[in-house]
Amino acid sequence: MIYLQLSYHPMSDQWDLLAAALAGRYAIEAELGTGGMATVYLAEDLKHDRKVALKVLRSDITAAIGRDRFLREIQIIAQLNHPHILPLYDSGEVEGLLLYVMPYIPGESLRDRIKRLKHLPAEDALQVTEDIADALSYAHSRGVVHRDIKPGNILLEAGHAMVADFGIALAVSAAGGERITETGVYLGTPEYMSPEQAAGDTEIDGRSDQYSLACVLYEMLTGQPPFVAPTARAVIARHLTDTVPPIKTVRPDLPPAVTHAVGRALSKLPVDRYPTVDQFVADLSAEYDEEEAAERSIAVLAFANMSADAENEYLSDGLSDEIISALTKVEGFQVASRTSSFAFKGTNEDIRLIGKKLNVRSVLEGSVRRAGDRLRVTAQLISAEDGYHLWSEQYDREMKDVFAIQDEIAENVAAALRVVLSEEDKKAIQAAQPKDVEAYDYYLRGRKYFYQFREKSMQAAIQLFVRAIEVDPEYALAYAGIADSCSFLYMYFDSSEANLKQADEASRKAGELDPELAEAHAARGLAVSLIGRFEEAEEEFETAIRINPKLFEAYYFYARTCFRQGKLEQAVRLFRKATEVREDYQARLLGALAVAGLGDDESARTAYVKALEVIERQLELNPDDTRALSLGSGCLARLGEREKSIQWAGRAVAIDPTDAVILYAVACVYAIVGLRDEAIAYLDGAVRAGFGNFGWIENDPDLDSIRDDPRYMAILKRT
Repeated sequence: MIYLQLSYHPMSDQWDLLAAALAGRYAIEAELGTGGMATVYLAEDLKHDRKVALKVLRSDITAAIGRDRFLREIQIIAQLNHPHILPLYDSGEVEGLLLYVMPYIPGESLRDRIKRLKHLPAEDALQVTEDIADALSYAHSRGVVHRDIKPGNILLEAGHAMVADFGIALAVSAAGGERITETGVYLGTPEYMSPEQAAGDTEIDGRSDQYSLACVLYEMLTGQPPFVAPTARAVIARHLTDTVPPIKTVRPDLPPAVTHAVGRALSKLPVDRYPTVDQFVADLSAEYDEEEAAERSIAVLAFANMSADAENEYLSDGLSDEIISALTKVEGFQVASRTSSFAFKGTNEDIRLIGKKLNVRSVLEGSVRRAGDRLRVTAQLISAEDGYHLWSEQYDREMKDVFAIQDEIAENVAAALRVVLSEEDKKAIQAAQPKDVEAYDYYLRGRKYFYQFREKSMQAAIQLFVRAIEVDPEYALAYAGIADSCSFLYMYFDSSEANLKQADEASRKAGELDPELAEAHAARGLAVSLIGRFEEAEEEFETAIRINPKLFEAYYFYARTCFRQGKLEQAVRLFRKATEVREDYQARLLGALAVAGLGDDESARTAYVKALEVIERQLELNPDDTRALSLGSGCLARLGEREKSIQWAGRAVAIDPTDAVILYAVACVYAIVGLRDEAIAYLDGAVRAGFGNFGWIENDPDLDSIRDDPRYMAILKRT
């Protein structure tokens, strides 16, 4: 993707051409400047005796979009009438050039003021933000998105802000569509561009403008935008991947409400921002208790199996897992991932030490005892700071009441941490319950095998999910489990058409049975992406995210699908969101891989360092995690630690020498460190062992060093 460059110069005779064509209507007096989309002239409106800014679109844009459609879009924008929106006086076409006319404001732009003052007093910055938000709110309510909010488009007059060029970017986009990007123009300004706009999403809404406005406010308060870099592409990469540098490190005098509100408005995904700019502005001056937010961080440890039968461990694990899932859906909770929490299973680690390792303020632990159809579940919420109990309860129920137990525990934890649940929250934490608890029992057994991530375990999981469906033929979640298991088998262990077909059929059935089950849409998206139906896959992932914005798998599968297609900007953004929902070393590492593919070496190195930190924490808790070892070895190789990377790769292969995923990861390590023969051998071994994700192989930058090898091409031809 080629981004907007600000070095365009109009043809030398454009002034004379325009002056002659507009004689009697406008008298051009001076050229005010040239931007990415237009050249701006100061002119006299001869009919109304007033100064105007006459903006002429670049000739290549004019050629791409066509006259009629552009002028129709401009007419819609001309209807905007608001005190903080610079009005559109006129528009038209002369001598093959499209132009529009706005008032000339002799005062300074916000860009000029920031250059002059370095940063604005907080009170002034918030007043300007309020004016801009007022204009945006008015336009958004009428279906118009600005798409290019930046200091240069904000004019200051009599102490208030006026937004210029309102909707022009939208008009050009609507008129030109993909033909615009084909000319080498990307609409928007990199320093203020929302991640979804940068990734090329066509359906953006007012939350994109909110992100841009937050960037502008950030610059007013600190003197520079959140992300700066030598090139436009590097700036975009940082919007997609990097954590926003905290404002309070530059302006420690700011109220917590401001730093919190700006941080939320700069979230990578629209769903995590404020629903409207009005709410963003309201929160800038609201009361915000950072201490209270931190107190809502929690880890749910694997409940202990106290049953006489050791096989009932699937039930204690499953109950813990359901509570993690339920709490994750509640707005305001920060929940440690299953992988991290379950690492303490079977240990007697002090709760305070666990809290420190997982960076949480509270820990939920418990036990499950099953005797026939009777259950005894105990649960206790403990402060990780001092080890004191915050809440505890014992449930003596029948097995059929397991769903109610899960819901009650989640609601009691929320109450103990002073979270008031709305009706939507209460609905969200309820599991997708089958009609028969026996079906749920089989489902939990299947999920335990699924998490083991081995070929035989996946096959066992499928058999148990099938048993669940035999008991309850309408159990959508079990169908989604079958689909995911078959998709993973196809990608990593057995790339047979039978697995692909079963994933397709099971995911379709899951969606038909429960159209509002996010897991069903995520499973469907993964399945059809493997078939190559990428547009359908993206629709399914978007639906899953709409239904459950906290579903890790929706973002993670979506990101992998984008990577497979070479849509690296979008993949980076989605991997980042996946890690925000749940800290996961795989998402961290693959996100770093996508950043590397964009060619921004500095951002890639930063991402690899962060990924390695997460992987090392995982290995501290699980030293024999072969997936973490193999992915970590690739991370080390990318960071230049050659010997250590080879050592980690060797450990992973020694533990599991036939795992296709491990073999593929090790092939990547050898390719990175320049051992071509070893890389080819392990890649060949991975494919022979069943690794079938050839789209991934083709776009993986780790393999760049062997792509010219005939043996590499021969391996690809086996698809």
